[in-house]
Amino acid sequence: MSKIDSSTYNAIDNIDCLKGIRVVDLSQYEAGPSCTEALAWLGAEVVKIEKPTTGEPSRYGYARISDDKDSWYFCQFNANKKSMTLDLKTDRGIEILKNLVKKADVFIENLAPGTIERLGLSFEKLISINPKLVYAQVKGFSEGSRYENFHSYDPIAQAVGGIMSVTGEKNGAPCKPGPGLGDTGTGMTLGISILAALLKSERTGKGTRLQVAMQDSCMSYIRLAWAYTQHTGEACQRHGAKGVNGTTVPQGAYPCKGGGANDYIILYCHPGVPEQFQRLLDIIGRPELKGDKRYNTQSSRSEREEEINKMISEWTLTKTKEEAMKIIGKSNVPVGAINDTMELLEDPEFEKSGLMQTLDHPELGKLKMVGWPVKHNGSFAKIKPAPLKGEHKEAVLSEWLGLNGNEVNNLKKEGII
Repeated sequence: MSKIDSSTYNAIDNIDCLKGIRVVDLSQYEAGPSCTEALAWLGAEVVKIEKPTTGEPSRYGYARISDDKDSWYFCQFNANKKSMTLDLKTDRGIEILKNLVKKADVFIENLAPGTIERLGLSFEKLISINPKLVYAQVKGFSEGSRYENFHSYDPIAQAVGGIMSVTGEKNGAPCKPGPGLGDTGTGMTLGISILAALLKSERTGKGTRLQVAMQDSCMSYIRLAWAYTQHTGEACQRHGAKGVNGTTVPQGAYPCKGGGANDYIILYCHPGVPEQFQRLLDIIGRPELKGDKRYNTQSSRSEREEEINKMISEWTLTKTKEEAMKIIGKSNVPVGAINDTMELLEDPEFEKSGLMQTLDHPELGKLKMVGWPVKHNGSFAKIKPAPLKGEHKEAVLSEWLGLNGNEVNNLKKEGII
């Protein structure tokens, strides 16, 4: 991996867009935590509430080095937050949480259906003690759905939300895209709504209940597929590496020199910009086909898709994917090399820009991760390691609730925190 001095990062130590905004975070795994992590990167003070014994479940989930250390998975979705442990099975624990909510601007949870109500932390209960509160919830299925009490994770959401139905090879089984569109995609959708609700709260003094279902969020991400269905009256089909309608020629994945699993480029000549295909013909050494009516229109190229793809592949196989991307891209034809995660991790460009940063985690050592992808005044947000379980409980109880050292120690002795 490349090694770049962290002092050279183009990163802002503290983006202050949400400075002063306090978030009580009772979410877990990915959908909720990805949302609150984004708020933390933007300057909000996010306090993650965890069980005193085990902490948040994802600490012990995917990509864990050993039983006594947090998982890489947890670290990816909880950067820049504070952690406080609290036993919500006790009356005192619930009392403390409600006192925190009184001081908060946002409360978010994605517990299993019915759990938050059983804890006595429903919207009606919390809005009564903090009328300006933005109360945000993530569930697998929408309230009123015939599946509203079902549990859900990212693959389930992508399946029931239609994403998997349009992903995969034309005659193959449905596939789940690699990104967590059901989890992180839902978290980003909720994050935008939280920002809007905060503006409303500031303007009117009234709080808002926000509810997002992972199924509903996934449905909103396939709008091109909806356009196809409305246009044809049929369910949208799968087209592999092509676009949703699959009819644009040329487009898709073309093999490159090297023969590795990801030695491909993605190419797309837009039907509305005919010059792109004409330029491509020059690049691949077939200028004699320019002006040929058999290749001039989208419909005529569709009839010769296999032939055109063969011509392009014969050329791309003589180039590495980086070479092909540079040559084609310089001619203003949309193209991209298929980069795998190791190639991106080792590309110094992203660490130099500040998008990717190397952190010093107290348990895991060096941790390299991607942060918030939007620059603020030319710089990315500085990433801080995910907190250890309960790392900030003393500070939060003191700064938010004014508890002294003796009071905090008593809570520890009682097992409340």
